[in-house]
Amino acid sequence: MSQNLKAEWPMNLGAPDGSLEAKQARPHDIGNDVVDPKRYYTQDFQKKEWETLWPKVWLLAGVTPDVKESGDFTLFTHGHEQFIITKTESGKIKAYYNVCPHRGNRICLTDNGSVNSFSCPFHAWEFNLDGSLKKITDEHTFHPELIKHRPGLTEVRCETLAGLIFINIDGRAPNLKDWIGLPEGYIENYEIEKMNVVRHVRSEWLANWKTGVDAFYETYHLPYIHPQTQGVMEDFSQVDLYPNGFSRMIVPIGVKSHRVKDQESLDPYQAAFLSEAGINPEKFVGTSKDVRAAIQKAKREKGRKFNLEYYEKMTNGQLTDSWATGFFPNVQIGMHPEGIFIMRFTPHATDPERFYYDNITMFRYVDDPSFTVPAWMGLPEENDITGEIRPEVEHVAAGINPELGEVLDQDVELVASVQEGVKSRGFKGPIWCEQEDRIRHFHRELDRYINQEK
Repeated sequence: MSQNLKAEWPMNLGAPDGSLEAKQARPHDIGNDVVDPKRYYTQDFQKKEWETLWPKVWLLAGVTPDVKESGDFTLFTHGHEQFIITKTESGKIKAYYNVCPHRGNRICLTDNGSVNSFSCPFHAWEFNLDGSLKKITDEHTFHPELIKHRPGLTEVRCETLAGLIFINIDGRAPNLKDWIGLPEGYIENYEIEKMNVVRHVRSEWLANWKTGVDAFYETYHLPYIHPQTQGVMEDFSQVDLYPNGFSRMIVPIGVKSHRVKDQESLDPYQAAFLSEAGINPEKFVGTSKDVRAAIQKAKREKGRKFNLEYYEKMTNGQLTDSWATGFFPNVQIGMHPEGIFIMRFTPHATDPERFYYDNITMFRYVDDPSFTVPAWMGLPEENDITGEIRPEVEHVAAGINPELGEVLDQDVELVASVQEGVKSRGFKGPIWCEQEDRIRHFHRELDRYINQEK
C-alpha cells in the first residue's frame, strides 16, 4: 500500500481537516438496533413511505444538460406520479405533473424531447412552457364557470444545484442548498452541468427499493460477490456520514485489496487503468503499490493538457478513487472527474417487492482521442459521447439482463436473492457492522420520516 493508504478499519485516507476528503467523525445517534424486516416487503410500510417520506423530501428528477434549450423537456417517473421537467422561454427550469387538467391524460408520452408548447394528445388542449393555458379546443362548448380559472399544468416545486434538478412534491421542504447534507463545493467541483448523458438504462428489479440501496451502500460484499475487483480496488472504504441522511464511501481504486497476498506484481485490471491514463504498463517502473499514485500524476498532467481547470480543485484521491455519494433517500452518485454515474432506486407504484433502477452515465467530452470514456462506465462502443445526441432511455423488464457491465449484472442477481430471504421466518432483521454504517445511517433517517419526526 502507498504511505497514505493503510488497509485498516476504520479506513482514514489521512486528509487534513477542512479538505473535502477528510474523514468525518462517526455520529453517536445512528444506534445499534436491528430494524424490523417487514419494511422490505409489506404494503403497510410502503403506504407509510408514500404518506410520510416521498412527498416531503427533495427527489432527484433530472440533470440540467437534458434541458439545455427553451422547450427541452425530460420526464421523471416516481411510483404512480410522473413529472415534466422543462426549460421555459425565460430560461428557468420548471416542473409540472404530467397530467392534463381536462381529463387527466398524460401530456408527454416520450422520455425526452423539445417542443414549442405542450399539447395533450387526447383533445389537443395546449399549454405554454411556463405551464399556463394556451388554448382549449372548442372552448365555446364549456360552461364559463368551469374554466374561468384558466386551468394550466400543475406546477411542482423545483430547484437546481450543480447540474442536478430536484423536485419537492408537498412544497414544504427546506431550501435545497440547506437540505443537501454535503459540504459546499463537494458537488460543484465536478461541474456536472458541463457533462452530457451518454447512456440511460431504466431496469426493473425484483426487490424493494431499500434492498437495492442497501446493496450499493457498502463495499463489505466486494470480495465475495465481485471477486474480480480485488486486483484493482480496496474493499475497506472510508465511510463518512453527513446530515440529513447523506453519506459517502471513498473507494480507493488502482490498488489491490488488502486481502490479496501478492501486493507487488501488476494485476491485469491495474494495467488497463494505467493504459487509460496514458501510461504503458509494459514500461511502467514500480510495483502494484505505485499504480494509484502514478495514475493520479498522469491525470493531473492530462487535466492541464486539456485546460480542465476544475481538476485543480480536486484532491489527488478524487482523480482515481470512487466517491460513491448517497443523496437521501434513493440516489447514489459515483463521482469521478471524467464523468459520473447516477443510480436512482425508485419504488414501484403498488408492489413493495419491485423497484426501478435508473443507471444514468454522464461524461465530459473533450475533442481529443486520448481523452476517452473510462472503461468502468461499461459504455457500449456504439454510444455517442459527444453530447450532440441525447440517447433514448433503455427500458428493461424484470428478469431480463440489463447488460450494465459484469459487476452491476452480478448485483441484479444478488439483490433479488436478498429480497427472497428477508421474508423468511428465519430472518429477524439485518445485523449491520461498522462497514455498513451508511446503511444504518440511511435507515435511521428514513425512520425519522416514517415516525413523522420530520
